[in-house]
Amino acid sequence: MSSQRATAFVPGHVTALFSAHPDDDPAAAGSRGAGVALTDGVTVRVSPADDAESVTGDGGTSDAAATGADAGETTIDGEPGSIGAVDDALAELGVAADVAVETDLPIGAGFGVSGAAALGTALAANDAFDRGRSENELVRIAHAAEVGRGTGLGDVVAQARGGVPIRLEPGAPGVGELDGVPATARVEYVTFGELSTERVLGGDTETLSAAGEEALDRLRADPRLPTLMDAARAFAREADLLVPEVAEAIAAVESAGGEAAMAMLGRTVFALDTGLSDAGYDPEACRVDAAGARLVDD
Repeated sequence: MSSQRATAFVPGHVTALFSAHPDDDPAAAGSRGAGVALTDGVTVRVSPADDAESVTGDGGTSDAAATGADAGETTIDGEPGSIGAVDDALAELGVAADVAVETDLPIGAGFGVSGAAALGTALAANDAFDRGRSENELVRIAHAAEVGRGTGLGDVVAQARGGVPIRLEPGAPGVGELDGVPATARVEYVTFGELSTERVLGGDTETLSAAGEEALDRLRADPRLPTLMDAARAFAREADLLVPEVAEAIAAVESAGGEAAMAMLGRTVFALDTGLSDAGYDPEACRVDAAGARLVDD
């Protein structure tokens, strides 16, 4: 058993448009749609829990890992916290670990932080405990954990890929299918608060999904960033997800000659290049992250 600490970086991800595709198997469930991976993301550090044996020498699970006893502690930006998808990823790997999640991204505002935390945990725990899983297996573990907790449908697979991913078919690797818009850009964003992913995804998603399918068809016919942004704006309107402050910011960016859309699911506006700055806002700025989720030097 390895006893080193390992660190992973997972890009933030803003979903521009999507349709929901539930399934009894969390690995097969997910979403079709498109979004943007961001260089602003989540760093996850994993180390063996101080008071628990995580795996036995033969690769089996110890009593502590099996029962969840002394399973380790999770911190979020230095404060004790809990992320269900992180707990589930650790349980699937059969390890008891301390997990430190650090991010400058706002939580619950449409940046895929919970999915990033789960994926980063899977990548780092696999390395720290020498679990011998492949990248696709680890993405599958994180995706199933995220879907199972109801906190997202497509962020994990998009964050694993990076760039401007298009989710052609729902589900984890081996089930889902991905493509992408071959582009890079500066991205600005402003957040006005949280929007409950669980509440939206737990309700009637028929209208939302119909709008998402139409928007995805438009993007697949013309896979360019301006088309993505235009389709995203139409999706938000037709899915009845726009909130007043987001609609106002999008309109202001358009009036200033820029491209902006709503991040799903959050009270967040993201814009290309200097769109929000030109409209008089004071945004955070980053770029499209082309590399996707990865282990990094501690």
